[in-house]
Amino acid sequence: MTAETYKGDAYCVKCKEKRDFEGTVKVSESGRRMAQGICPVCGTKVNRILGKAQ
Repeated sequence: MTAETYKGDAYCVKCKEKRDFEGTVKVSESGRRMAQGICPVCGTKVNRILGKAQ
C-alpha cells in the first residue's frame, strides 16, 4: 500500500506566505486528514488541514 500524497499550497509561518509544496497525507488524532511537507524556500515543516477522513 502506498502513502497518499498531496500537491498544493500551504501557508508557511516562517516566510509568512503561501508556498507550493508536495507532501504526505496523514490522519490526525481527531480524525482529520492533513498534508505535511517541507517549505521549498526556508525548509520549515508546513501543514495543510484537509477534509475529514472517511
